Amino acid sequence: MLKDRLDGFGAVLIEGPKWCGKTTTASQQAKSIIKMQDPDNSAEYLATAATKPSLLLKGANPRLIDEWQDAPVLWDTVRNDVDGRTDVGLYILTGSNAVKKEQIRHSGTGRIAKMKMYPMSLWESKESSGEVSLQRLFDDPDYDIDGAQSPLSVEDLIFLACRGGWPASLKARTGVARLLTAQEYINTLCSDDINRIDGVQRNERIARMILRSYARNVSTLAKKTAILADITASGEFSVSMDTMDDYLEVFNRLFVIKDIEAWCPPIRSKTAIRSGLKREFVDPSIAVAALGLTPEALHTQLKTFGFIFENMCARDLRAYSQQQRGELSYYRDRYNLESDLVLHMGDGRYALIECKLGSAEIEYGATHLKEIVSLVREYNKEEKQNPIREPDLLIVLTGGKTAYTREDGVKVIPLGCLKW
Repeated sequence: MLKDRLDGFGAVLIEGPKWCGKTTTASQQAKSIIKMQDPDNSAEYLATAATKPSLLLKGANPRLIDEWQDAPVLWDTVRNDVDGRTDVGLYILTGSNAVKKEQIRHSGTGRIAKMKMYPMSLWESKESSGEVSLQRLFDDPDYDIDGAQSPLSVEDLIFLACRGGWPASLKARTGVARLLTAQEYINTLCSDDINRIDGVQRNERIARMILRSYARNVSTLAKKTAILADITASGEFSVSMDTMDDYLEVFNRLFVIKDIEAWCPPIRSKTAIRSGLKREFVDPSIAVAALGLTPEALHTQLKTFGFIFENMCARDLRAYSQQQRGELSYYRDRYNLESDLVLHMGDGRYALIECKLGSAEIEYGATHLKEIVSLVREYNKEEKQNPIREPDLLIVLTGGKTAYTREDGVKVIPLGCLKW
């Protein structure tokens, strides 16, 4: 994706949480690099950016400007330089937090292409067998997935959710050491990153409490009032809604939180369809670390892990569908009819997806998906001029071993055998 964008635009911005591999990936395409957070040179870089930022652009192209947001003026400097040249593939910008719109003068549209980067999916970390291709599921109606195997047990999935998709964790020598990356991520986030992002001093303990409450409500439609009530229940801190909103905004800007919006087709009345945000993290390990859980603890808390498993499914689906401009939503109504995830591709195709850890829940999930299809068809009988597209795929993602297609057409696919 990065190479394609460098072939078509003057510059490319890679955004995503820290430690997900942005710099390493960009370095593979770059011919010169400047790291704005280099401790030996950062003060000089910032002084140069304040005086004559164009000097920081000097170097072989593509030139990587790592953590460019430390000097937001570089955005307009890059955009101006791209405007004055006919070449493409001049710059790569990487950023671990989102800059506010008022900090830059121009959106960069047409000059700077944007792409997201996430922690690794199971396929990227080489744990998924990759026997079932998401793209081929959409493209080939006759695609035979029957018998595809996942090498992962539920215990394996629990460990991988706790470890997360952080590239650094793969270098660790032991299983215990691999779990430390997510824990250290939380420590650095709450003690340092929440203050560095805008220079405002925030309380580390409050930050941890907010993350813990968010983690307790992962993959649910919990309202902010409920999250706030959970935070203040202990009586340790008196936190206002404005304070919580400030922390949540920071977590969003740092790409820690990745909430999912509702899909609201007119198949029910507007009051029947839930429209709140589904609470999610960019990686399931953040929820695990925030809760202080271990793989061993989750072995006896499979109900809790079911919510974390859904978060892991969302992470992988984002990675696998990104090249097709995939977006995730969910469907739920007041009659408890739901699709845990709705994957929308850039060309209008979409899949209804249920995330069910155990085989006993497959029938329940498939029934929900088929009922939503029935509602769409009923609506289309009445609405001839503006019908709703029927879903292209019905999928139950599981923690099981074997993929197969049910007689009703629902695809049952272990997360551990999926790839892009």
